[in-house]
Amino acid sequence: MHPLDAIWIFFILSSLQPVIEIILHTPGGLVLAASQIAKALRDHDGRVVAVIPHYAMSGGTLIALAADEIVLDRHAALGPVDPQLGQYPAASLDEVSRLPGRHDDQTLILADVGRKAIRQVEVLVTELLERQSGDQARARDLARLLATGVWTHDHPLLPSDLEKLGLPVRIGVPTEERELMDLYRQPRGRQESVEYAASRRMPVRR
Repeated sequence: MHPLDAIWIFFILSSLQPVIEIILHTPGGLVLAASQIAKALRDHDGRVVAVIPHYAMSGGTLIALAADEIVLDRHAALGPVDPQLGQYPAASLDEVSRLPGRHDDQTLILADVGRKAIRQVEVLVTELLERQSGDQARARDLARLLATGVWTHDHPLLPSDLEKLGLPVRIGVPTEERELMDLYRQPRGRQESVEYAASRRMPVRR
């Protein structure tokens, strides 16, 4: 997920009808871009539906948590949103820094940055979930579970898991969205992955 993706999303949000359906298919990307998109969707006046035909991991999950409803296929997945510092999970750096013995300066610095990154993501997820459910304590607990490295970063959270977590999940991606996925190749690396093509307005499914 690239910062330019957020710019496209801001443009799209300014030009669409009150009800938005966003299709997410991404392994994730920069927290900056994902956070900007999630906040823009959160602040949208109308209803937001996130559709996940296959997977929306990491930053993709962060965006999905801003939606009023998350629509997935039965074996589609979201994932944890714990921050990564380069190739290292922030939570693991924190754990290593707390082990007995001496640690080099770089490990201690990375662990400090990692703790800050975890707090920042945890606060954002709490805000998104609290708006969604209205329950601050539950939102805080779920944000801690998703953002603090309880699972490995690539751990798939399937619809059955998401339902147990109390997220607003509906199983069954519509045929049109499935067919749309056939038109796009999976983006590779840290490249822009948002494309926008204006078309006639489609009837809104509720």
